[in-house]
Amino acid sequence: MGLWDKLMGEFIDVIQWTDDSNDTLVYRFERQGNEIQFGAKLTVREGQVAVCVNEGQLADTFQPGMYELKTNNLPILSTLQAWKHGFESPFKAEVYFFSTRRFTDLKWGTQNPVMLRDPEFGPIRLRAFGSYAIRVKDAPTFLREIVGTDGRFTTDEITNQLRNMVVSRFANILGQSKIPALDLAGNYDQLGQFLLQRIAPEFEAVGLELTNLLVENISLPKEVEAALDKRSSMGIVGNLDQYTQFQAAEALRDAAANPGGGSEALNMGLGLAMAQRLSDTLARPAPPAPAPQPAPAPAAPPPLPTAKSYFVAVNNQQAGPFSIDELQRQAQSGQLTRAALVWTQGMANWTAAGEVAELAPLFASLPPPLPGA
Repeated sequence: MGLWDKLMGEFIDVIQWTDDSNDTLVYRFERQGNEIQFGAKLTVREGQVAVCVNEGQLADTFQPGMYELKTNNLPILSTLQAWKHGFESPFKAEVYFFSTRRFTDLKWGTQNPVMLRDPEFGPIRLRAFGSYAIRVKDAPTFLREIVGTDGRFTTDEITNQLRNMVVSRFANILGQSKIPALDLAGNYDQLGQFLLQRIAPEFEAVGLELTNLLVENISLPKEVEAALDKRSSMGIVGNLDQYTQFQAAEALRDAAANPGGGSEALNMGLGLAMAQRLSDTLARPAPPAPAPQPAPAPAAPPPLPTAKSYFVAVNNQQAGPFSIDELQRQAQSGQLTRAALVWTQGMANWTAAGEVAELAPLFASLPPPLPGA
């Protein structure tokens, strides 16, 4: 390197920031006396935004790209500076780099249980935790509201505040949802989306964007979980007496398969337990015999069918009703002829007796009327 190159290296700045950490949100470029040479190269990479601050006042903002810092390229900074030494003299300014990538897997959780009134269990306490992701959306606002003059601002410096905001809003939303505790597992996505929409404006107020929020678990206290496990176990066991017999039989089978594995006292205890179980079974009184049931009473015969009766037209007058036997006597005496009109229930009109199928046998023994009579 020649002497001229060495001298030129003292006057030309290269302002850039490469970050190997995973938690740095803002980095202030370090420069001796904050003096930036005229024509310095500013490199802003993808996922970054640079902000120039002059004497405490926010000047210009630079999106990804390469810039040559000259006074005519910095309209706001040119207005703030008097430039007493000419336009090509060095100027003093601070350059802050903001990482605009997503910062994921930031944790939130309730430090104390949330008191709720559950429709099934009554008053209960619930704990919840999850994760969220953020990124810098408005660098000037974030610089004014949060960063200030911090030369290196990391996520650890703001996660406590953000976590408290998430937990506070989550407790409010969970209390208003009225979702039973046993149904919360099926509503994690809905709760996360609703919480994201509810709290996103509060993040934007400080220049941040809440890109994602997940509810990973909502749990009961350990004592309540233990009681719930016992309740579930009772439902799975079902018949407790049969389960006890099964357990005793399993223990006896294991003891018989491994006679040297258990102590004599244990084997004797199992034998006594089975003997006691058998004794209890034998001593249990037999269920009483069912009482003899009285013989069923004989069924009453159905009522006799009602004989059909007929009305007879005599001298244009209605007579009757007459039974079949009475009509037979009238037919034999000649009072009832084949031409006599009769009617019974179910017939549409008065009909000659000889044309009624049921009355036709009454006239079978009688001679037919004489021709021309």
